[in-house]
Amino acid sequence: MENKLSFYNTLTRKVEKFVPNVDGKVAMYTCGPTVYHFAHIGNLRSYICEDLLEKTLRYIGYDVKRVMNITDVGHLSSDADTGEDKMLKGAKREHKTVMEIAKFYTDAFFSDCKKLNIKTPDVVEPATNCIPEFIHMITVLLEKGYAYEAGGNIYFDTSKLEEYYVFSNQSEKELLVGVRDDVDEDENKRNKSDFVLWFTKSKFDDQELKWESPWGIGYPGWHIECSCISMKHLGEYMDIHCGGVDNIFPHHTNEIAQSESYLGHKWCNFWFHVHHLNDKSGKMSKSKGDFLTVSLLESKNYNPVVYRMFCLQSHYRKPLEFSYEVLDNMSAAYDKRVKRIGTLKRDGEVDQAKFDAYRAQFEAALCDDLNSSMAITVLYDMLKDDMSDATKFALAESFDQVLSLDLTTAHAAKEADNGVDAELEAFVLAKIEERKAAKKEKDFAKADAIRAELLEKGIVIEDTREGVKWKKA
Repeated sequence: MENKLSFYNTLTRKVEKFVPNVDGKVAMYTCGPTVYHFAHIGNLRSYICEDLLEKTLRYIGYDVKRVMNITDVGHLSSDADTGEDKMLKGAKREHKTVMEIAKFYTDAFFSDCKKLNIKTPDVVEPATNCIPEFIHMITVLLEKGYAYEAGGNIYFDTSKLEEYYVFSNQSEKELLVGVRDDVDEDENKRNKSDFVLWFTKSKFDDQELKWESPWGIGYPGWHIECSCISMKHLGEYMDIHCGGVDNIFPHHTNEIAQSESYLGHKWCNFWFHVHHLNDKSGKMSKSKGDFLTVSLLESKNYNPVVYRMFCLQSHYRKPLEFSYEVLDNMSAAYDKRVKRIGTLKRDGEVDQAKFDAYRAQFEAALCDDLNSSMAITVLYDMLKDDMSDATKFALAESFDQVLSLDLTTAHAAKEADNGVDAELEAFVLAKIEERKAAKKEKDFAKADAIRAELLEKGIVIEDTREGVKWKKA
């Protein structure tokens, strides 16, 4: 099939035309959550943009198989394999077992994804399901001389690679910003950049989850998980690997090192990374204490889909700053668009020429490095065009296969929640226009009479700087 899509490949550091290993099919992998706490909306920005990529691929005709891991063991508080296990930290905080924590926060993560219209990947695999696969890969790496045992742990030897820092020309010191905690250096390592493949009982004795292995009772390091889970479900060749920019080093760097050493060939051709969401104090992080979640936005009466639209109005490769003021503006814009779409008449003929022209514009925006902001602009332009309501509605339905903003259903759902049907809404809007004309003619008695008539029907109107607003009493 024709390869229309181009996006930024972190591996080559340039925007490239996407060409899969098998024509028409895409093997795609997403680094999933470490389920020790709620996902904050910064985490979820990555999943929204990865969802956009997957849906774009499907929209332009690809058969996509997307796999995601659930990290329920092995991820330490420093990405450089030091510090406390994140899952154990969550269990201690809430006085639960690690698996209870994992179940609760896995369910919470997918609940948030559903509210944000993020499609569940075709395969979701917890790390604890794949211990035999981890042990097998580590055994092969030891046999090939890419790994060594020291102090009871198994390490990957980065000195055996011709190139370790594959994503960047930066120095090791500059890259170590990815290591987020100030922790003691592991003296078992031969090289500072080496990383743990398997921990044994010689370290972290309070670790709750442990398994038998050829090297003693222990548990896997974090980096080995994604390599094995992706190969289990996608095979030896992968098209696209996704994650946030904070995964680039050391996590994705280490994945490539161990995977290609194990396989003996190139593993993944395209790497897709989403930039941080910031607030005024900087990058969002769970370690700050209070952090923004989907539930918090809901408690402040924001529709989670509005946050999705907020993310799509920006480019995935640019840092995005969150503020409630911007979200308020986005909410108003969203309500206006879905209300406009909700009032479209759906009967009548679809103008196929217009439909095809706008769909082509929409596709072109998405295929240009996932320019979702331009894709939304195409939606706005389409709604202003002089064509039939049926054509506009069909296009909105089509675009929403990718945007996933509930464009054709949100207004009706809101009406149902408010107990307002289309007939009543049409009556109210007509009366508001009649009142507006009366006020223009300075017939204030008539204007007051219209207000009273609406109030009798349970409708309250309010004059604001943005125009007349109304609601059920």
